[in-house]
Parts: sequence; C-alpha cells; structure tokens
Amino acid sequence: MGKMTREEMVETVPQHGFFGHPRGLGILFFVEFWERFSYYGMRAILLYYLYFTVSQGGLGLDKITAQQIMAMYGSLIFMTGILGGWVADFINIYDRYIRWLGS
Repeated sequence: MGKMTREEMVETVPQHGFFGHPRGLGILFFVEFWERFSYYGMRAILLYYLYFTVSQGGLGLDKITAQQIMAMYGSLIFMTGILGGWVADFINIYDRYIRWLGS
C-alpha cells in the first residue's frame, strides 16, 4: 500500500454522523455535557449541605461563609491546572522517567 495524500486520508474518515460530523463527536459532546452537569450539580448540593442547619442534615454554616468556601473550592479546581502545568514545564520529572525507562 502506497503513501496516501492528505485528501485521500480525509476521504477515508466516515463523515456520515450527526449533521455530517464524525460519530465520535457526538459521544464526546455527551460525555462533556454530563461531566459539566454533574460538576455544577454537585457544587450546588455541596453548597446546600454547607448552609443547611444540623437538624436538616447540613453543617449549619451561614450562607456567606458557605458561598466563600464554594468560591475558593471552584477557584482551586481551576488553579490546580495551572499548578500542574508549572510542574510539567519546570520540574519536568516526567522527562527523567522517560530517560530512565528508555535506558
């Protein structure tokens, strides 16, 4: 089998899914949709848990404190990606493992 051009490779990919998109794109969309839905849903449930009274099954914090905790939680979730990027770029321990395993 000879080397295929870019156009020939594109033609081999089935494009008869949802509105002409590949079938995997629909799966990707619904996985991302449910992941976001569960993330924000669990944040709301956690907020209710924080400020409901103890007799209602919560921790009994006042609403301002509960909202501040949720704001810090949401911020830390996205800031850990920045920390992970810094670790990957500057500490670069993964590169050492590749060299160690490759030798």
